[in-house]
Amino acid sequence: MQDLAQATLKTASAEGSAAKPWLQSYPPGVPHEIDASEYSSLVELLEESFRKHASRNAAVCMDQRLTFGQIDSMSQSLGAWLQSRGLERGARVAIMMPNVLQYMVAIAAILRAGYTVVNVNPLYTPRELEHQLKDSGAQAIVILENFAMTLEEVIDQTDVKHVVLASLGDLLGWWRGPMINFAIRHLKKMVPEFRLPTDQGRCVVRFNRALDEGSRLHLRKVEIGPNDVAFLQYTGGTTGLSKGATLIHRNVVANILQAEAWFKPMLDKVGNKQLTTVCALPLYHIFALTACYMLGARQGMMNLLIPNPRDFAGFVATLQKYRVHMFPAVNTLFNALAAEPAFAKLDFSELVISNGGGMAVQQATAEKWLKITGCPVVEGYGLSETSPVATINRLDIHEFNGSIGLPMPSTDIAIRDDDGRDVPLGERGEICIRGPQVMAGYWNRPDETANVMYADGFFKSGDIGVMDAQGYTRIVDRKKDMILVSGFNVYPTEIEQVVSMHPGVLECAAVGIPDARSGESVKLYVVKQDPTLAEEDLTAFCHDQLTAYKRPKYIEFRDELPKSNVGKILRRELRSSTD
Repeated sequence: MQDLAQATLKTASAEGSAAKPWLQSYPPGVPHEIDASEYSSLVELLEESFRKHASRNAAVCMDQRLTFGQIDSMSQSLGAWLQSRGLERGARVAIMMPNVLQYMVAIAAILRAGYTVVNVNPLYTPRELEHQLKDSGAQAIVILENFAMTLEEVIDQTDVKHVVLASLGDLLGWWRGPMINFAIRHLKKMVPEFRLPTDQGRCVVRFNRALDEGSRLHLRKVEIGPNDVAFLQYTGGTTGLSKGATLIHRNVVANILQAEAWFKPMLDKVGNKQLTTVCALPLYHIFALTACYMLGARQGMMNLLIPNPRDFAGFVATLQKYRVHMFPAVNTLFNALAAEPAFAKLDFSELVISNGGGMAVQQATAEKWLKITGCPVVEGYGLSETSPVATINRLDIHEFNGSIGLPMPSTDIAIRDDDGRDVPLGERGEICIRGPQVMAGYWNRPDETANVMYADGFFKSGDIGVMDAQGYTRIVDRKKDMILVSGFNVYPTEIEQVVSMHPGVLECAAVGIPDARSGESVKLYVVKQDPTLAEEDLTAFCHDQLTAYKRPKYIEFRDELPKSNVGKILRRELRSSTD
């Protein structure tokens, strides 16, 4: 009987490997499946982590540290304050900040209070911010005062009634914090003047005051289930308007457990010491949100928060003070740091994982990084819609292989043709993803959701790939017109709709072109309505309407644009003309 059971088990395993060729390539110690039902919600997982690692440092920013215990206490206070404002269960609360200590507190507070986090890029223009706040129906926002002027311009057109106004120095100590705030406001002039309205029942309160008031309140326990919405992660839309990927608690919990299962064998080699992960990617981006904050909390890591990663000299100076163990980044950041002479002099003896995602890692960048740090870049792949990690390479591979790796535990990858049929191994098709980390759909966009989901649960990525016999997938093309700039999605339709509002433009088209620094950059083709229209006019217009990574880097005027027989602009021909 025992022999029969073993034989059945072997047969099932062999059949599973045939259907899922990637399983044969899994590294030792990594399970094929994870139990996404282990926690009822992300809140349960975080609260367990806060208790387990209470005395450990959870984050450090500008040399100021917060322990997990402090984040536990502060998030309870801020969550209680939010509840006291009368927000109903499931209300959306936006966060508009760079990587600062308050971000760590705010995310936990919003989730624990029973609300949904709406992550917002702090560099958004008023137009972009207004759309996201209105589309999400956000009723409250936690925002750094440096960006309050943008909020002031649009708040009356939104449902936002409660504003928690943070300052850079809030959590940096009783004497150092005020000094930094004075310098930021009055010496460096980094806080534009603003006047947020307080009429019509609107409340504007300083971050530290909200913490103080909340500390005298009780955080009401809210029953949160796996299907409640944890995050709205906004990504570009085919209509030109960004749409919110609805990530439920189960999605994010699953991706944390998947990442833990993949990384744990390597991290265990470090021993019992606390690990430090570099959090230079913005926390409003899904990559840092999961890979840095969530996985960091689960593992009791300290997040080294970098508010301004573009200040490479300051970034390197910060790195000199710490021994880091994990370094998540996109290709442009790896490349820029590798080009800094001072970076090569740092001690990387304890760096064990450099994980790349958000955009393709280039071989030249990976080789430079390995030469300097001795730690290979492990490339993964995912999207906001997959919480984000869907595939990743083995951590024990040192040679650059150009693939996006193997599906994560409990994840299936199908390569399908335009009719939705699986293609044979080695043939091109759209990469489709199924797993517990795949979003519940787009917020209030059933039509958009239907466009990207198959009936059997597979999500259409829009990327064209090839899977080999060992289960490794390689991206070979992009099905969608999306442009990928330094790991951020840029949709041509949005650019075109904005530019077409300029009275001097008759018609236009935006495409992505290769860029050695950012992977791709935006090129704009324009047919003039006004013959006097100049490139500088459009550059200034785009500066006011689009955040930096969306702005066209190149502008070309043409007498006409290529069109199909029904009048559709052929972006593919424009892309070909730039090759």
